[in-house]
Amino acid sequence: MKVVVCGAGITGLALANKLARDGVEVVVVERAKAPRAQGYMIDFFGAGFDAAEELGVLPRIRELAYRVDEASLLDGRGRRRAAIRYTTFARTMRDRLCSIMRPDLERALREHLPSTVDLRFGAGVTAVDDLGDRVRVTAGDQVVEADVLVGADGIHSAVRRLVFGGDENYVRYLGFHTAAFVFADPEIQAAVGDRFCLTDSIGRQLGLYGLRDGRVAVFAVHRTADPRLPEDPRAALRAEYGSLGWLVPRVLRLCPPGESVYYDEVVQVDMPAWSRGRVVLAGDACCAVSLIAGQGASLGIAGAFVLGEQLVRAASSGEAFTAYERLMRPVVEEKQRVARRSARWFLPANPPQLWIRRAALRLARLPVLDRYVAAVLAGKSTAVVTNLRRAGAGAAR
Repeated sequence: MKVVVCGAGITGLALANKLARDGVEVVVVERAKAPRAQGYMIDFFGAGFDAAEELGVLPRIRELAYRVDEASLLDGRGRRRAAIRYTTFARTMRDRLCSIMRPDLERALREHLPSTVDLRFGAGVTAVDDLGDRVRVTAGDQVVEADVLVGADGIHSAVRRLVFGGDENYVRYLGFHTAAFVFADPEIQAAVGDRFCLTDSIGRQLGLYGLRDGRVAVFAVHRTADPRLPEDPRAALRAEYGSLGWLVPRVLRLCPPGESVYYDEVVQVDMPAWSRGRVVLAGDACCAVSLIAGQGASLGIAGAFVLGEQLVRAASSGEAFTAYERLMRPVVEEKQRVARRSARWFLPANPPQLWIRRAALRLARLPVLDRYVAAVLAGKSTAVVTNLRRAGAGAAR
């Protein structure tokens, strides 16, 4: 079997790892000319954690991860108004939790690729022709034929657009823009320490993580009714967050040029079917849950593992696609429902909501309640990867 994977992000790299280790010929095509350095810190746990362990990449992920003691809400003068301890969250997850930068997670997966994987940067997909018994993919100036094409190219998927139709049919805007960037400043890094520091603010929020070598990672999110993205992300960030206090003005002065800033709308992707012919979608391309739900990276890796397992096991690509969607769709739809219900509370829109969030986090520090809140934040667990592993072990016997 030969598979072309469009997208060298988290989902695409995880799928390439899984398939190549099972003896499948894999070509990964990526529009970007090099691995992307932009991205924010994520809490990595759940089914994706299980899949990373199965793939053998978990030790490297743990090595690249960061220690985070707590998430702190700070007012305009830098005073701590509320916090939640990460140690409680980690205990709830049985210490199966890592805080890691998205580019570092990609790096771990990329480093772990078998040498048989053909990874091609600067090769964006421009045409897809399903020939019935195979699929022909045009990527840049290259043409590749394979048994299966997997679109793992994110919320703005070219494969989805070419095969399934325009974004307007599947993309649901949730009313937020988000951004992330990294800069070097040892003083700010020392002030942040091992915390995730968030502004205690209305309608917009900026967060800081301390990284290695005096660097600081910035995460920003704000409400806006207009989904259109700005031409200059740095200018937009300075205009939107410039009036916040504490360290924010200094952070914005250190913001790199727009091309070094990750900036996007917060959306979900909801599709009636994830496959057509010999083409299937994975990760955010077909089932983005949004940063409001969290676990997007985890679900992307889990979905890649499930899809890879089905492609290897099933008698045909169609059977594999059906089994993959049957297993993963309920997991994804539950996360999407939670995100839609949580959207109005995700970022306070007025002073009462700000006060409620602050009070909830203070209560979360009480014994028993802290474990309950941590469990709520973690969301409903799924054993989809573990069950597949057990089923495989049973079949082997």
